[in-house]
Amino acid sequence: MAHEVELHRRGFIVLAGAGLILGWAPAARASAPEAAAFTQTFLRIDTDGTVTVLAKHLDMGQGVWSGLASIVAEELDADWSQMKVEGAPAAPEYKNLVLGAQVTGGSTSIANSWTQLRTAGATARAMLIAAAAQRWKVPASAIVIKKGVVRDASGHQAGFGELAAAAAALPVPTEVKLKDPKDFVFLGKGFQRLDTAAKARGTALFGIDVRLPGMKIAVLARSPRFGGKLKTFDAAETRQVAGVTEVVQTPQGVAVIADNSWAAIKGRTALKLSWDDADAELRSSAAILETYKALAGTRGGMISLQRGDADQAMARAHRIVEADYAFPYLAHAPMETPTAVCRVTDGLCEIWGGIQSQTANQKAAAAILGLPIEKVLIHTLLAGGSFGRRATLDSDWIVELAEIVKATKAAYPVKLLRTREDDITGGYYRPMAYHRLRAGLTSGGEISGLTQTLVTQSILYGYPFGAEAPPKSDPTATEGNLVDRYDVDDATLRWIPGQAHVPITLYRSVGNTHTTFAKEVFMDELARAAGRDPLAFRLAHLGSRRRQAAVLKLAAEKFGWGGKPAPGRAWGMAVQEAFNTHVAQMVEVSVAGGEFRVERVVCAVDCGFALNPDNVAAQMEGGVGFGLSAALHGEITLTGGIPDQTNFDTYPILRMSETPRGIETYILNSGAPPTGVGEPGATPIAAAVANALSAATGTAFHQLPLKFPAA
Repeated sequence: MAHEVELHRRGFIVLAGAGLILGWAPAARASAPEAAAFTQTFLRIDTDGTVTVLAKHLDMGQGVWSGLASIVAEELDADWSQMKVEGAPAAPEYKNLVLGAQVTGGSTSIANSWTQLRTAGATARAMLIAAAAQRWKVPASAIVIKKGVVRDASGHQAGFGELAAAAAALPVPTEVKLKDPKDFVFLGKGFQRLDTAAKARGTALFGIDVRLPGMKIAVLARSPRFGGKLKTFDAAETRQVAGVTEVVQTPQGVAVIADNSWAAIKGRTALKLSWDDADAELRSSAAILETYKALAGTRGGMISLQRGDADQAMARAHRIVEADYAFPYLAHAPMETPTAVCRVTDGLCEIWGGIQSQTANQKAAAAILGLPIEKVLIHTLLAGGSFGRRATLDSDWIVELAEIVKATKAAYPVKLLRTREDDITGGYYRPMAYHRLRAGLTSGGEISGLTQTLVTQSILYGYPFGAEAPPKSDPTATEGNLVDRYDVDDATLRWIPGQAHVPITLYRSVGNTHTTFAKEVFMDELARAAGRDPLAFRLAHLGSRRRQAAVLKLAAEKFGWGGKPAPGRAWGMAVQEAFNTHVAQMVEVSVAGGEFRVERVVCAVDCGFALNPDNVAAQMEGGVGFGLSAALHGEITLTGGIPDQTNFDTYPILRMSETPRGIETYILNSGAPPTGVGEPGATPIAAAVANALSAATGTAFHQLPLKFPAA
């Protein structure tokens, strides 16, 4: 469903009679005009009583906008029906306090907004009470707020909208008291997501829906090989296609611009193109993997983590266990491909889309268009998935859009459309990785020395292709490794940067997507070699990691671990701490006739305080589906440097028939502050399934996607 929109920047200055706009900064005190001009503005109360939360994070389906609104609603004592959310403008004041820029990622949205939004809500509440006390000439202590209505004992009452203007004229309190969690009404109790109705009715606005007056559609012809550059092009036939209005060259390729998407795509097909592959990746993915395998046998790279002396400990070991694990490139494949609209008028650039990296995207567009950064306005809309695709560090899709607008001299608004084929064949990917693990076991079945060598491209350094000599270890490559997640006295982690001219970027759960599989499958193999139960073996090496141990015990209890699977069934487990959230998953698989099916998943999660238990469960279920999709099908392969997969027919995702019949989620409240749930739920499932299959077949599974029976 498309939407004709004419959107303008919502100013920071409150208009007369519009109500209260509130920002929060430590020790801030201001009169009404000053308060209205706060640049870190988190909520607005309109005269009709609507409370709008300005979210600095992107909601790409994980429900974070509703979660952020619930924090404000709780401290404000608002009624849920009066809450709304809008994307905040791009500005330094809206930076992610964890990541240092305005960006959504690392499952940090709730954690880094928790105190900010609680304080904003409590401050607005205090100002509304002060306004009511002044109007009714009663002490503030005599006033209560419940479900968006302000009352006193004598019978006075008013809605937020009636008091907003008066509240805006009052000084902003320097300190406010936050609620005791035992008094929470929304938080921890569950609530309906704010976006459900709009999405069900097709009225929710995504970047791909935006239409502006006079807007054109652009598609871009890119090199079929990564790193290839345009040599020549002939657009004579393209210009004959009905609806095509312009063809322009950009640093990324050739853009065909038309009145509609079909004309643009048809016109691109008619282009005659030649490419210079001198700097392009020409190898197959199999050849790249062989290079990684050879590197894993060297002492190259750098030591990322070291404790004690692993080599000496293994020399004393009763037994040595070794295993290698291989992981392919993965496409993100969000349902809404990276699509955005740009308009430049009178020196002002506006961009609409599901923007995940506002700071980087704003800076990139400003540089290309030659504008001051404050003249680039970002309108963050809902996004139809991302999984990291919209968070590229080089802002690739926004850069392409800005270059097209520049080439057209900003004569009209442009929507850059990526087809499914564009997105899957044009990168960016989760990096390929290769792990080599070696560990010693004592005669009593304890780990005695451990080395882990990891080969993969660097996301952070030399982006997007990987650096030849990174200055230091890349945590996005090594996070969640076995050395760091289990108690092993003598252990070494070595990271060797892989070299490939293949664009890579952050992916849902980032390095944990491969480190978890390697460490948890290897732990099962060590347990078998030691003749010990996988659960007991893990718990024996989780002594200092109590929260991981706790979710593992809870999952085992709810799953019924310790019993015996039915004939034709097998069990497996995995546990991981990712982004300060701890998740354990146990699975039951059925095996028959050379095929298997995941029947049941039990998930235990400790995400600190769970704002909305229903949404936590939904994210765990969605994570299981996402992780299973990669475990069963996910694989981008290259032939001569060209991706073999182009659409969902060759890059399949999990089907309903493959979804587990039962997914149970149990939340362990550790009393810690809230952490994220958007990524951690996708992390352990592949290893848990592989371990179940190993239990069923006696064969180790060392690569993804899972090949059954094991190759």
